[in-house]
Amino acid sequence: MKNFFANRNQKKENKKIVIVSGLPRSGTSMMMKMLTEGGVSAVVDSLRQADEDNPNGYFEIESSKSMKDGDKKWLYDAQGKVVKVISYLLEFLPDDLSYDIIFMEREISEILASQRKMLERRNETSTLSDAEMEAQFREHLRAVKYWTARKPNMRMLFVKYTKMVNEPENLCDSIKEFLNMPLDLQAMQSVPSQTLYRNRS
Repeated sequence: MKNFFANRNQKKENKKIVIVSGLPRSGTSMMMKMLTEGGVSAVVDSLRQADEDNPNGYFEIESSKSMKDGDKKWLYDAQGKVVKVISYLLEFLPDDLSYDIIFMEREISEILASQRKMLERRNETSTLSDAEMEAQFREHLRAVKYWTARKPNMRMLFVKYTKMVNEPENLCDSIKEFLNMPLDLQAMQSVPSQTLYRNRS
């Protein structure tokens, strides 16, 4: 009986965590909804409700923001599930777990436009100009790609936001192959919508 439970625990430990990541406003919430519609269980706390900025919901868990402070135990129960982790927090993922990361890419100008509108709706302002923010984003993306490419416990699939909205069929096939999961492709393809693509280059 002891060996039986040991094998079960080992099997659980070997399950990868699916991570959806990217810059803010890059389509990570859309991808999270696609994966949950496709049949992947998501780790969320629903503290942030759907609003005008994300009509389909945020699909977040607040604990992800505490990883930099050492709050990582919850991740061990996320094996075999999908978690949304913004790109600035990827470096805090535990090294003794394995990850399949779907990284959303979007034109920086569109991200800045979307972020600006979101701040306006919330009566908030940024202390940085668009040029300064763009430079920071580009430098951050270079660092993330360099770093993750050298992590043996991380596999990356880069997905372009525009292509996902315009051609979801082909990309959903690629995601299914990347994750090696029996995903409901038709349900996934129904999520991307031109009505949500409101800030274009």
